[in-house]
Amino acid sequence: MMRLFHVSDVHFGREDAAAVAWFGGLVKAEQPDAVIMTGDLTMRARRREFSAGLAWLQGLGVPVTVEVGNHDLPYFNPIDRFFRPYRRMRKIERMVEQPLDLPGVAIVPLVTTARAQWRLNWSKGKVSRGALDRTLALLAQVPAGKLVFIACHHPLVEPETRMSAQTHNGAAALRALADAGADAVLTGHVHDPFDIAHSVDGTMVRMIGAGTLSERTRTTPPSFNEIRIADGRFDVLLRTMTPAPDRPLERERAE
Repeated sequence: MMRLFHVSDVHFGREDAAAVAWFGGLVKAEQPDAVIMTGDLTMRARRREFSAGLAWLQGLGVPVTVEVGNHDLPYFNPIDRFFRPYRRMRKIERMVEQPLDLPGVAIVPLVTTARAQWRLNWSKGKVSRGALDRTLALLAQVPAGKLVFIACHHPLVEPETRMSAQTHNGAAALRALADAGADAVLTGHVHDPFDIAHSVDGTMVRMIGAGTLSERTRTTPPSFNEIRIADGRFDVLLRTMTPAPDRPLERERAE
């Protein structure tokens, strides 16, 4: 059985130190096959936040891929935001948006952040034509018979959590990914976990969201998802930093 830890929205600068240590301890003790981090590693994209995030990621000791979240783009420096948005991520660039090819499963990145948008709230999601084309090209290279998980920051369609994604072109992107053979889309952003089986023209795609390890929790305490893969199937276990036992993440059905 393969085990993946799906974590999101650690927000170094506003991280929950106990939750970060708890997660790191579980990775060290249980040695999952990989960690998928779906964005918002930092709170304000400051150098010291990326440095802290890098030290944490390097200390995990397992393969890691990291998506870019809206909080990982510069907030207070418009020159950096528009012309050098990833400059402060250089220390972790070998992990950023890196596909993972594992036995039986492939992790394929999709960019859903934007430096600017034609709306006031730039924190919301956007899938550009170029970003989608790059993901579809990577997806086309995945060998037949493998499960395909798309990793991005924003949910492509709304999961009906307290926080919204409002991802422009998200529904069309989900349709294209389903047509190309994606089995699930792993996301963050909303700080609450979910597992929704979404029907796209008769094809079921799982939309799986991770919670947060930051102080900025919503309805769920600090948590992450454990994805267990065996015999071409997968299940999602919600793991929370509470005395309560870990449990399967309740799966919803969306038409």
